[in-house]
Amino acid sequence: MYKRRRFLADMGLGCAGLALSEMLRRDGQSNDSGWLPPDGKSHFAAKAKSVIWLFMNGGVSHMESFDPKPMLTKYSGKTISETPFAAVQDPSKLAIERLVVPDGNGNQRNKLYPLQIGFNKHGQSGIEVSDWFPHIAHHVDKLAIVRSMWTTDSNHGAQTQFHSGRHQNDGDFPTLGAWVHYGLGSLNDNLPQFVSIGPREYWNKRDGHYLGPAHDAVPLRIDPQNPLEFSRPERAFSSKEQTIGKELIQQLNALRGVEYPGDAALTARVASYELAFRMQRSVPEVVDFSTETEETQKLYGIDRSHCKDFGMQLLAARRLVERGVRFIQIQHGAGGAGRWDAHGGLRKNHTTNALAVDQPIAGLLDDLDRRGMLDETLVLFATEFGRTPGSQGSDGRDHHIFGFTVWLAGGGLKRGVVHGATDEIGFHAVERRHYVTDIHATILRQLGLDSRQLEIPGRKRLEVDHGHPITEIIA
Repeated sequence: MYKRRRFLADMGLGCAGLALSEMLRRDGQSNDSGWLPPDGKSHFAAKAKSVIWLFMNGGVSHMESFDPKPMLTKYSGKTISETPFAAVQDPSKLAIERLVVPDGNGNQRNKLYPLQIGFNKHGQSGIEVSDWFPHIAHHVDKLAIVRSMWTTDSNHGAQTQFHSGRHQNDGDFPTLGAWVHYGLGSLNDNLPQFVSIGPREYWNKRDGHYLGPAHDAVPLRIDPQNPLEFSRPERAFSSKEQTIGKELIQQLNALRGVEYPGDAALTARVASYELAFRMQRSVPEVVDFSTETEETQKLYGIDRSHCKDFGMQLLAARRLVERGVRFIQIQHGAGGAGRWDAHGGLRKNHTTNALAVDQPIAGLLDDLDRRGMLDETLVLFATEFGRTPGSQGSDGRDHHIFGFTVWLAGGGLKRGVVHGATDEIGFHAVERRHYVTDIHATILRQLGLDSRQLEIPGRKRLEVDHGHPITEIIA
């Protein structure tokens, strides 16, 4: 006999599990405590509806991207002690052993490493941007650049820390995307509300954690033939056959509903099949760019081999936001420690990676702005930490947690501003310092959410988990 379970699988409803989680979340059935999650409404007036979270895995050098430090070139080859900036070695400002390390002969091998790229001022704001990012530089008047970030995980678990706010040694905690998904209702019942694009390492693979798997991002591939796991039937069915199968499922579920009329979970499960059916049709359309003009595709660099893949991901992100997806999280350069991890060959590494992301990101900002969507879409460019002012080996930089840069755009934030600062060689964040959860708090604030109203019983969060909105960059 052709079993019902097999029938559902063949009909391509494997993604119903994703849909079911979403429906259970909305209907308050995700926990057994009797306590209901948020009602999906913002806590106060929101300025942004959606977030596009761009994460550069491996650690982008802040000094060679958006925080120029000409003193590195001026004092190149010298140790910090030999420069006017010896005070940054004050132990009260955290350890510096990564920067000054004796070799076997008692000499200091880690010396200040010159900038590997030039900087120029751009826009009416006159903000300096690295020549590695010429396309983003044209949009500098749209950016709110935060040059005073810090974190605590000196290895690539810092990727998880930037997403969740917690050191990996603390355990597993929900990411910002999971909290947004948990707190806000749907903008489109035909699409998942939290999407992840690009490969993720095992230490940064999940999102929901104690909120539950219902709040994990739905992984999306930029392939209209197979964009979601389990979204294609094992064999071909005509649209008529699919409709017949869908109607049969509805009849079977209706019979079950008569038997258990008060089962809210069953009601959500039935609705999940409906959502899964709609997702099968709506998700492939999102990643089908045939309706986009040639000009738009070129704007994202899809016609250029060095940035085609990332350009397609960002065009998909715009199309997702346009259709009401709440949070799109895009990872660039995953694999091992991360593609931006330039312990050696920094010039070649960052040249290649910047070519891959610069034009697509600029295209996204341009496209959102000209469509009138940037004011309601908050874009974040982030990385787990910066890189050391001193050299590692002959031509690289090591991980650096004491000061680095991110930027945000849109979503009701100020445009063309710089906030915070590192010292003159980019070692410590010294002015208006911000731990990573201050970025979380800023994004939540713009979405109309108060993180303290999202807490669940038995999971009291620390003050640092909540962070503080960076009010100086909010319009």
